[in-house]
Amino acid sequence: MGKRRRVAERRKTKPAVIGGMIAVVVGGAGIGAYALFGGGAAAEDGTSATSAGGKKSVKTGPLSATEVTTAAREFLTAWQQGRVTRAAAATDDATAAKTLLTAHAKDAHIKDVTLTPGTRTGDRLPFTVKGTVSYKGVSKPLSYDSSLKVVRQDPDGTPIVAWEPSVVHPDLRAGDRLVTGESGTPPVTALDRDGGELTTKEYPSLAPVLDGLREKYGKTAGGKAGVELQVVRGKASQAKELSDKTLLELSEGTPGEVKTTLSPSMQAAAEGQVASKARASVVVLRPSTGEILAVANASRGFNTAFQGSLAPGSTMKVITSSLLIEKGLASADKQHPCPKYFSYGGWKFQNDDKFQIKDGTFKASFARSCNTAFISQAPELADDDLTKQAQQVFGLSQNNWSVGVPTFDGAVPVQSDAQMAASLIGQGGVRMNPLNMASVSATIKAGVFHQPYLVAPSVDGRKLATASRTLSASALSQLRELMAYTAAYGTAAEAMAGVTGDVGAKTGSAEVDGQKKPNGWFTAYRGDLAAAGVVQSGGHGGETAGPIVAALLKKGG
Repeated sequence: MGKRRRVAERRKTKPAVIGGMIAVVVGGAGIGAYALFGGGAAAEDGTSATSAGGKKSVKTGPLSATEVTTAAREFLTAWQQGRVTRAAAATDDATAAKTLLTAHAKDAHIKDVTLTPGTRTGDRLPFTVKGTVSYKGVSKPLSYDSSLKVVRQDPDGTPIVAWEPSVVHPDLRAGDRLVTGESGTPPVTALDRDGGELTTKEYPSLAPVLDGLREKYGKTAGGKAGVELQVVRGKASQAKELSDKTLLELSEGTPGEVKTTLSPSMQAAAEGQVASKARASVVVLRPSTGEILAVANASRGFNTAFQGSLAPGSTMKVITSSLLIEKGLASADKQHPCPKYFSYGGWKFQNDDKFQIKDGTFKASFARSCNTAFISQAPELADDDLTKQAQQVFGLSQNNWSVGVPTFDGAVPVQSDAQMAASLIGQGGVRMNPLNMASVSATIKAGVFHQPYLVAPSVDGRKLATASRTLSASALSQLRELMAYTAAYGTAAEAMAGVTGDVGAKTGSAEVDGQKKPNGWFTAYRGDLAAAGVVQSGGHGGETAGPIVAALLKKGG
């Protein structure tokens, strides 16, 4: 009778439909738990292999729809019910899962969680998280989208959720946490150079910049902290210079003010330029001072323009040319070799389309971006010559810039043999971003390195980086001649058409392993403006990044 009664009681439970899925109300809990996902008959299940003697079968082969949805159901149901240990056990890393799922409730103070699955695609299932964030009498609703992936678990092939921090929230990385409380840093109102407020609504790509300003100046700008739900970054994210991120503001703090060097008109123009090209980034600055006038990225999540670490391709030849000229290995109007091929350190280097320039000058090789003209000088150089040139003249690769927000200050490591030769043309271990390459053009235009900055050093008394020396007058004159000739007659001519006045430019294309098209680079100056841009996977720099940079230089009058 006892068994019959329990069966009868279960049959009395009425199924309900939640988010298009059949659900069962759990007695006494008042929480809808997913009982059945759509799709998949038994015949769709993965293949099972059973050994002789009746040993436990091992599931193999691609995951079926039923396997994916069943594994996802087990995890999501337990999470929604607040059964953290059971939810964690439904993943392939129960310890890490339990830590983050526990913090979701206790540290982030998120309650009344409802999880609604979306449409499965292969082994991945998207879902929506809704709940309420409550902290010291203040509550606000929270909603966001996430997803999970199902994999086969070793050794039996059982379908199980592959644990990733992003399952709990898409902004989480390893070591990060969700925390609700008084924000450790008061908010700031960032102002442009004219005193107008900078907002992400008007300038979407400034989001990481504004986060960086808050992190650095929030405690000193005179504001008062509010209550927020934040992603608090762990050591791994901090090493990548990612800032804490506010997800929900429960109560407003009182912001302080931080004035930047950004030009509202130039920033708006930069945002417009990168919006038309995927994975484009650009920086505009003033050579005479180092003031950053604009920074924009087509991708909103990461500030590639300031923090990117990419091979700069042939734009690096500006620095290499300065080195060769100072060492007497090249001169603008003297003949210089540009063969189809040149071998060094066991590698065979060639030019784009295997072209060559017979009896041409170094100016012609620079303007045409001849790789072998630079590689051929590798035997005459010491392993650290390029590194010293980048550091001593251009202020790069020293990790000492103090811009006002996090930046990557370029890397020109000491290398040998073929890698050293590759560095001469911006490959090998050389890494830059648009901020670095805009600064290179600015240094040539100004004749001296001025460390770029977004917030004036007078605001907080910080010391800007300096370079230990300047180029010789002869080398500087020749570099300007090379860049001017390239802007008028070389690979940059098409992009720079109509950019009048005192101008100079250099194009670049950087090959990336596993990428069909190279990253397109362009750096240039006009009067007291210098700019650089990159379009990742864009192709030739003159055709992709070039028009972006040229349009902004034109705007500068």
